[in-house]
Amino acid sequence: MDAFINWNKDFIGKAATLKARKDGPDQRLVTMVIDVDAIDVSNDEAILKDGQAVGYVSSGGYAHRVGQSMAMGYVKSAYAGAGTKLQVEILGLFYDAKILGEAVYDPNGALMRG
Repeated sequence: MDAFINWNKDFIGKAATLKARKDGPDQRLVTMVIDVDAIDVSNDEAILKDGQAVGYVSSGGYAHRVGQSMAMGYVKSAYAGAGTKLQVEILGLFYDAKILGEAVYDPNGALMRG
């Protein structure tokens, strides 16, 4: 927003915007791999940590290239670190999930350039 806002002027919402800028986002978008067979997420499934809801799935499905069920979702920033273990509720059952820190397939882009 720095390119569009003159922070020296008064404007509606300035205090809230400065606070959000200082504190960082409440939620982050993460990519997860889910330990599940024959079922995948569709949308809006709960993401849990120690039985407490910390976010929701935005999309996902089976990743044929890597042979794993994957999902993307928004979680509270405190739980967004790579390697964080969570659970995802799919059709009333809870499945283990882990946040990825890098791409599962071709993380350094070598195959793309080959």
